[in-house]
Amino acid sequence: MGRYTGPKGRINRRLGMNVYESAGSIKASERKEYPPGMHKRRKKETTYGAALIEKQKIKYYYGLRDRQLYRYLDIAKRTAGNTGATLLILCERRLDNVVRRAGFTLTRPQARQGIVHRHFQVNGRTVSKPGIMVRPGDVITLRNRPNIRKLYNFIGESSSGATAEWLAVDKASMKIIVTTLPTVDDVMLKVDVGPVVVFMSR
Repeated sequence: MGRYTGPKGRINRRLGMNVYESAGSIKASERKEYPPGMHKRRKKETTYGAALIEKQKIKYYYGLRDRQLYRYLDIAKRTAGNTGATLLILCERRLDNVVRRAGFTLTRPQARQGIVHRHFQVNGRTVSKPGIMVRPGDVITLRNRPNIRKLYNFIGESSSGATAEWLAVDKASMKIIVTTLPTVDDVMLKVDVGPVVVFMSR
């Protein structure tokens, strides 16, 4: 299965938070604050169900498939330190997330599309894989095409919010420098990752 292309407002309602940031999906979730489906009675939430919801938050927020998420978990388990924190840091280091956190796009799907269309370069090389893991010292730039620069200058004027502290962003030259690795405190997604690790390790 590829990336999710269904109604994003429905996912926001199901998970109880705006994992999708587009204006339409946020408006849809605000219009109906209850989960989708039949609402005659609410079932008592199980431990399994709660862990699944937390896992789905990570999956949809970063635009991952199950196979990718399990691969990141495998890497996190083999890395020294807290497995859950390492899992979130690996997701945070994805190139599409970096482009979004730098304010070059309004959403992660938009960042992913730009990368797939070869709008960005990493250390001077044009890339097309959103899942590239950035490292300290990496320099992300736009390709030197007038139409591409015009597009992202327009998007950048509409973006808001604080830039990640582990990124040095120069919007005038459309350049991002990864100054250090992110920490778990840099992750904006509010998720209880402990049960996710247990759930995925079964």
